[in-house]
Amino acid sequence: MKKMMKRTGLLGLLLIILLLPSCKKNTDIVSYHTFPNRSWYRYSIQKFVIPIKNIEKPYDVSFFARFTQEYPFDNLNFNMVMTTPSGEERIMEYPFTIKRDGHFTGTFVNDSCEASVCLKKGIQFDKAGILIIEIENLVPRLQTPGLLGVGIRLTPKP
Repeated sequence: MKKMMKRTGLLGLLLIILLLPSCKKNTDIVSYHTFPNRSWYRYSIQKFVIPIKNIEKPYDVSFFARFTQEYPFDNLNFNMVMTTPSGEERIMEYPFTIKRDGHFTGTFVNDSCEASVCLKKGIQFDKAGILIIEIENLVPRLQTPGLLGVGIRLTPKP
């Protein structure tokens, strides 16, 4: 009987330990645009309008893309224009490595792979409001096939 209660207690403790991480509140802010035909056209600038409510903590701002095996290039270079809620504008061109030696840098799950690049690390917003991020595809082709979509992720720093 004691052995049975001990085993039940251990199983209960194990269950609690396994479920505890799932209770963690995901506080990331994510905005994602899909490409219905799995292709990003060269002059189709992706505009992300993100409300910023909490200005107490800094954020890491990342750009991410979801690819299929059909993505033909090693890179997805892009230009970013970020306008903060206070009106400050930041412009930067980013190299984004998708493949190294012909192999995708991310791991495929089903038919897609996600890769990301940090745009700004630990950015602190001085006022609440709207953050606007515009991403321009700099691949020198009229269309970039093999892309399911692109997004912006803001992760609050502890």
